[in-house]
Amino acid sequence: MTRIVAGRAGGRTLKVPAKGTRPTSERVREALFSRLDHMGILSGAAVLDLYAGSGALGLEALSRGARRATFVEKSRLAAATIKQNLAGTDLAALGSVACADVGTYIAQRDGESLSGEYDVIFIDPPYDMPAVQLNTVLAHLGPWMHSDTLVIVEASSRSPEPQWPVDLVREERRAYGETVMWFAGPPLPEMKESADVPHDLDGSRMSEGGIV
Repeated sequence: MTRIVAGRAGGRTLKVPAKGTRPTSERVREALFSRLDHMGILSGAAVLDLYAGSGALGLEALSRGARRATFVEKSRLAAATIKQNLAGTDLAALGSVACADVGTYIAQRDGESLSGEYDVIFIDPPYDMPAVQLNTVLAHLGPWMHSDTLVIVEASSRSPEPQWPVDLVREERRAYGETVMWFAGPPLPEMKESADVPHDLDGSRMSEGGIV
């Protein structure tokens, strides 16, 4: 059974498509969102949930105070399930669902740079998806971000680290059993000014109190 962990819709059960999706486990979601709550970035946030599946990540964010969420999911069955879950959690007014291929959807803003409106972007592709597809999505993500956007990539602990494009800096890696969460964001101004700073520094933006 998959359910919302906490917030205004806490305890509500979520429908899960019969096949083709892998919902993030409740234990991992609880750990992840406790971290995000501690950082204080969910309240009033605009969220983009890519490879949304059942919508569990975006729905959890809405339940905990995000002001809106966009769910992108290629499967028609899964997209319909997300709409059902939005209605079943009384969050339908805050969410929109795009039934589309993630790579195609993200590429539609090519040519723009750090002009996006999303504060938090979840990327949770199938664990067996080729790494090149994930890396391509990351490379096209810039126009959907602003300078303080937090990007969270979920992957198998056996998967290689994503290849971060120049407009994304790896900030933290957190392991939860077989699941790994990669936290990343646009380079801080002082990092842009130095060509000697590598793009894989942990903790460049994140602190115990949040993003600095």
